[in-house]
Amino acid sequence: MKTILWFLTIIFLSPFLLSPVFAQGEATVLFLIINPGARQGGMGETGVALADDATAIYWNPAGLAFQYEDPEVDKKGEVTLMHVNWLPQFNLSDMYYDYAAGRYHWQDVGTLGMAIQYISYGESIYTGEGGPEELGRFNSSEVSVTGSYALKLKSNLGLGVNLKYIYSRLSPIEVTVGAEKGKGIASGFAVDLGVLWHPGFAKKLSLGANLSNVGPKISYVDYTQADPLPTNLRLGLAYHLVKSQYNTLTFIYETNRLLVHRDSTSVDGVFEAMFYSAWADEDGFTKFTHSIGAEYWYTDLIALRAGYFYEDPSAGGRKFYTFGGGLRYSLFGFDFSYILGSVEDSPLSDTMRFSLGIKF
Repeated sequence: MKTILWFLTIIFLSPFLLSPVFAQGEATVLFLIINPGARQGGMGETGVALADDATAIYWNPAGLAFQYEDPEVDKKGEVTLMHVNWLPQFNLSDMYYDYAAGRYHWQDVGTLGMAIQYISYGESIYTGEGGPEELGRFNSSEVSVTGSYALKLKSNLGLGVNLKYIYSRLSPIEVTVGAEKGKGIASGFAVDLGVLWHPGFAKKLSLGANLSNVGPKISYVDYTQADPLPTNLRLGLAYHLVKSQYNTLTFIYETNRLLVHRDSTSVDGVFEAMFYSAWADEDGFTKFTHSIGAEYWYTDLIALRAGYFYEDPSAGGRKFYTFGGGLRYSLFGFDFSYILGSVEDSPLSDTMRFSLGIKF
């Protein structure tokens, strides 16, 4: 039997670091809910109600419907790229996360988008069961490809949908554990649904919701031990406190909840967890995370951002501040964000994100 040492370390550590419920091993392909976009990262990880760039494919696909409204000002197309050295405190140069997205508006059709999420877990070493002798090395990674479509149902109401393909390549080496034998490779599909509303009674207000990663369980070796996708509910609002010719100040609030449920013997199906069992726990509502953020723009040229992320201590206890900035010149935009740290030590501290956007 082959024992995968470093690979197992990453697999067990990453879930704990990324989300409270991950530590409980409730879901798989957890990279799907690593938030992309340096802009949103600077605002405390918020974006569902302020989904006004190509990363809306992730945050709220309905936001794509409002990104080409004035032909004299808006551009039909946009692409964005982001790279992050993931968990920098581990000093693992080959562990990183990349995100690329693009959208384009088609007259009388709507807005189409496409995005790619990719995470590299780096190189792993596997040995024999009887000792530390190295038997080989391999690289682990996961990727998803998302197609998106959005349109306006009304002038102030947008709807968006994503269809994504997920491919997880944790171990290309065949592993035998007891009676189980197989490779750590799996794939699956998922759907996202998003809505964005600009209510007429409050023109400075936006309300957004996104239900993501709705799909069947993923199995690596034995389907009876399949794991659910990280189905996630995201709700939020954005309010323009100041909106003038030279100055714009926006306040954002967002809350998230993973809709997955399992116990020591079974894993609930996606619809049962979404509509019942994920909410039935006594501590169900403590599993919501909360984020607040603010963004200031001066003449659409320079942006400053700050935010705060909070998670209940009983559900993981992550607490950290974020800040960031952005520059816009002509068709180009550059954003960065930084996680200042947390109340408790966290490998996410000192994480920096950089994004580049181009409109055309």
